[in-house]
Amino acid sequence: MRHDISILIIGLFVVLTTASATAAVLSARAPKPLSATLTNLSQRINAWWVMVALMTVAFFFGRYGMTILFALISFAALREFVTLTHSRRSDHWVLLGMFGIVIPFQYWLVWTAWYGLFVIFIPVYCFLLMPAITALHGDTERFLERIAAQQWAIMISVYCVSHVPALLTLNVPGFEGRNLLLIAFLIIVVQGSDVLQYIFGKLFGKHRFSPTVSPSKTWEGLIGGLVASSLLGALLSFITPFSPLQASAVAFVACTMGFLGGLVASAIKRDQGVKDWGHLIEGHGGMLDRTDSLVFAAPIFFHIVRYFWTV
Repeated sequence: MRHDISILIIGLFVVLTTASATAAVLSARAPKPLSATLTNLSQRINAWWVMVALMTVAFFFGRYGMTILFALISFAALREFVTLTHSRRSDHWVLLGMFGIVIPFQYWLVWTAWYGLFVIFIPVYCFLLMPAITALHGDTERFLERIAAQQWAIMISVYCVSHVPALLTLNVPGFEGRNLLLIAFLIIVVQGSDVLQYIFGKLFGKHRFSPTVSPSKTWEGLIGGLVASSLLGALLSFITPFSPLQASAVAFVACTMGFLGGLVASAIKRDQGVKDWGHLIEGHGGMLDRTDSLVFAAPIFFHIVRYFWTV
């Protein structure tokens, strides 16, 4: 497994090195001051260097490293979501519980592979208990809006994200000890799909998919990105328990869900009147801006593998 991961990491570093060199050449030849597009391109590439480096470190620490990394990602994402949504003083105990109890307990369930409770702790127990705690305070102003925002915050930021390290708990026959490669496959095809949709949209995009929600998304970008990421999935089948055809189909489903996740995130941001979730990652916005597609793809990918490839 370490050999396969090493090959993937080397490949990513080659891609990033090429991207950095290309951006440097374009910047050197461009008139000064640099355009906003070139500046943003350099910022995004630099941010990808940092993100790939962090992911590489987590990969070499195995299950422990991945669980800690995604727990921190959930914390940052939840903070961004809560910051943008309306809350009142009576919500403080619920908010404290979301950060201090829900995140640690959910990831403890992942660590211990307690599947039965892992899949229902948030959507059943938390979703019932949170509004009850708020109601006990007697504050009914914008009650439904506040509760819906809190529930959706932990659904996206914690529950969905936690399905990524949960892939390490699956028992896939003939694939024992290599589950980290499933995480690598998921992240590469979903994040790759985002980049490919952007490229195809810039090159060929003419018909907007949803002008009122995300004006930059086009049908050409979506179709081109999904086809290309499906081919990418087939090429990466050697690191998975899937055949090339199966890997292509799984990648297509995951990337389609990723696209819908990005669309939902855009709708939430427009509703809140902001462009980005935050400013944590230079050139990308906040943590949720970089993981919005992954949060929809991860649970679907997890359960596809669990239902069709585990014992």
